[in-house]
Parts: sequence; structure tokens; C-alpha cells
Amino acid sequence: MRFLFFLLLCCQSAFAQQPNIIYIMSDDHDNDAISAYNKQFIHTPNIDRLAKEGIRFDRAFVGNSICSPARATLLTGQHSHKNAVKDNHTRFDSSKITMPHLLQQAGYQTALTGKWHLHSYPSGFDYWKILPGQGRYYDPLMITMKGDTIVENGYATDVITDDALHWLDQRDKKKPFLLLLHHKAPHRNWVPRLKHLLITSKQVFPEPPTLYANMTKHGKAWQGQKMSILNDMELVVDLKIDPAYFENIPELKPNPSYKRDYNFIFNHISEEEQKGLKEIYAERGKLLQQHYKDKRKLLALKYQWYMQDYMACVASVDENIGRLLEYLDKNGLAKNTLVMYTGDQGFYLGENGWFDKRWMYDVSLQAPLLMRWPEKIKPGTVSNELVQNIDFAPTIMDAATGKVPAWMQGISLQSHISGKQKKLNRKYLYYHYYEYPIDHYVLPHVGIRGEDYKLIYFYTVNEWELYDLKKDPQEQTNLINSTAHQAIIKQLKTELLKLRDQYDDHEPAGELR
Repeated sequence: MRFLFFLLLCCQSAFAQQPNIIYIMSDDHDNDAISAYNKQFIHTPNIDRLAKEGIRFDRAFVGNSICSPARATLLTGQHSHKNAVKDNHTRFDSSKITMPHLLQQAGYQTALTGKWHLHSYPSGFDYWKILPGQGRYYDPLMITMKGDTIVENGYATDVITDDALHWLDQRDKKKPFLLLLHHKAPHRNWVPRLKHLLITSKQVFPEPPTLYANMTKHGKAWQGQKMSILNDMELVVDLKIDPAYFENIPELKPNPSYKRDYNFIFNHISEEEQKGLKEIYAERGKLLQQHYKDKRKLLALKYQWYMQDYMACVASVDENIGRLLEYLDKNGLAKNTLVMYTGDQGFYLGENGWFDKRWMYDVSLQAPLLMRWPEKIKPGTVSNELVQNIDFAPTIMDAATGKVPAWMQGISLQSHISGKQKKLNRKYLYYHYYEYPIDHYVLPHVGIRGEDYKLIYFYTVNEWELYDLKKDPQEQTNLINSTAHQAIIKQLKTELLKLRDQYDDHEPAGELR
């Protein structure tokens, strides 16, 4: 009996030493939409707290800039070709052993709430409640562990946070926990709360230097894409303009389905909220009628409208991060809880005249990454090391158990965030994007990113690109034919082949020449 009591005390002592872990992932949240990274666009005081009280990573990147692959990488610590989720349409095999499974085995309670987007039911979680597919912003449907689909009244960002806080209240307080909190916002089609849009609709957002970039001076990949704000961002579904404003303007390609699409946007929004939103969107319709013939002016207007909606959705995320941090403070959980905040990748906010992600260019390759862990991380730390989302699962495993499975391809960042290891000694990052043509006709490509240069290969059209990241951070000048850079190109191709071998990636087949 005494022996059993001793074992119980030992287990409770071990649990007490293990940190709680909260991993927050927003959808399509670009660094520039966090004021800890860029103060030009929006003030995000709650997300900024994580940087102020923890560490901000200025060079955190992904391995495949798209939603489902990023989520599979979190679970496995593996690149897409290893976890078998290369695109947004592949089902994740939930029978695989993943990071949440291993934490369960280590005595953790595990929970997931929000966006899953892996076409299977989650496993490795003691509790989960997920959006079906992409989900909707107002009165979202949620799938429960029983397999039921229920309607949750409210705004998705609030609903997901409510669910997380409820689970935190109900959990077994004797055990450490892992909580994956996955927001839908600020994903397309950016339907905001009225209270946030009332603020952002009055702002004039700075235009990126490349908003009016000339696509014709670039290669096949650029010319074939369909992610142009001017040509591909939809007036009704994306910018919520009543089709009545342009139904008699052939140049704007009115469609009989637009009225149905417009009504669908507002189906689940209260009358009072609808009224306020529609008043703001009506002003867009009037401006559209005035300026649709001037393509440059129309691009400028669509950019502003896009940013207003996008930033309003970000404001809802920041507000709810504040609610979560306040809960941790009030319940004495902040000190021994590792909070990680990131996005599933970066996102174009008008650079090159684009929206969306997918490319290996830094705008979509780079993701925000902030961590707070008062017992381990010195406040106000900034890291310039090359890190990647394959590192997230190893870091969580190391923090929780002190062990990282050999099958995970990333590295643990725990020694780095605690200050014990200043340099990670990583010279290059590997990237591979697959999904084509859906939805934006971005060609498949592989590549390598180092400190100073980036090499990209669009293998279906046999086109290479080289960028000097120090002299050309906006990646506008392809140096692949530069005589002065041939030695660098040769070196990077060699390093690319080494990384392909290291990560056991065999696509595209054969040598990369």
C-alpha cells in the first residue's frame, strides 16, 4: 500500500513538472498583420504580448505553403511527402502515430478545437470538436466526437475560443494538457464582425511597392497564376458587393448565381449585424460603379476593401487571444504553460498584386511564430535563426517528454528558446509545393532557402529562379541567367540534392539540372 502511495506521489510530481502546452494556429495569418512584426496595418496588443513576454521568430518558414499540409506537418513533424498530405484534397491517415498520441502516452490530456481540414476524424485526442471542412464565420457548424454536426451560435473565432475555455475548465486538473486551438480566421472570404469592420473600414492601408507589378517580365509560373486581386478576387463572394450594383455592367461579368452567393454570405448573420455590414458594403458598390473602367483605380479600391475585411478578421483573433491569456493569468496557469502562436503559412496582402499563398517566395513561405513560456523563455527575445514548421512537433515533444522520435524530420527548438543554444547551425530549408491546378494555378515547385539566396525549380515547365534575398528581398529579379551567379547556382543545386536525400524526397524523379 505504501509503495502504491509512493508511485502516486511520483506520478503527480512528474506531471507537475511537465509544462502545459497551448498551440494556436490561425488560418492565413501573415506576419504583416501582427504589430509585433509590422506596425503599419493593425494593432494586435494581445498577440504582441506573446512576443513581449516570450520570443519572436523573424525567420520561421513552412515546407509547403497551403492549409492541410501544414496541419499534417504539425501532427507528424514531417514534410508533406512523408506524412502523405501534399495538397488540400488528400485525407490524412488518422491511424498514424502522431505527436498528440505520444503526449497521451506520456500522461497528457489532449484536446483539439476549431479547424481540422484533414478529411478524417481526429485521433490522439481526449476531446475534439471541429469545423467541417473550411467552416463558416457566423453560426458555424461543428462536428463532435459523437459524430454529430451541431450549430454553434455566434462568430467562429469567439465560438472556438469559448469551446477551448470550456474544455480548460472541465479538464482533469491533476494532469498536464495539450490544447490545439485552430482558428478559421482570417481565411478567405474574410467575413468580419461588424464592430471590427467599423474600425478597419475607416482606415487607408499602405500599398505594397509591388502592388502594380508587371507580370509579363517574369516566367511562366507568374504569368499562369490566378491569384490576382484585380482579376481573380471576386466582387460578391470575396468583397461582399451586392450584384445589383453591377448587373448591367458587362465588363464586370455579372452572373445569375451572384444574387444567391450574396444572400448566402448573410444567411446566418443577425438582422442588426447584417444591416451595419451591408451599409459599409454598399459604399463599395457605389465606388465600383464610378471607377470600374480605370483598372489601376479598381485594383487600388479592391486592395483597400480586401485589407479592411482581412484586418477586421485578424482583430477578432487578437481579441480572443486576449481572452485566452487572461484565463491563464486568472487560473494560475501562465507560468508553466508553453503558448505557441503561428499561422499555417504566410499570405499575400497585395504584394505582386496578389492574394493567397502557395509560392516559395517569402511572403507566403514565412509564417508568424511567437512563443511564451515564463519558466524557460526570456521576455523580449528575438530569434533570427532559420526554423520551419517541421520543428513544431519535435519542440512540443521535447518540452513535454524530453524525447523526440527519430521519424520526425524537424529539430527541437527547446534549447534555443531557453537560451542554451544560440545558433541552430541550419544553413538551408527545403520546400516542395504540389497542388495544381486547383485553385490558383500555381505550378508545382521545389526549392532551397538559405541566409542570402533562394533557388526555386518549377519542374513541370523546367524553369529555375534565383533570388538575392539581401539585395532583392521582394524577389523581383531572377538571377538564374546571371554570369556572376553561376557558382552560387551550382552550389545551391548541390545543396538542394543533399536536402532531397536527407528528407527522402524522390519527386521530381531524376537529377535536377
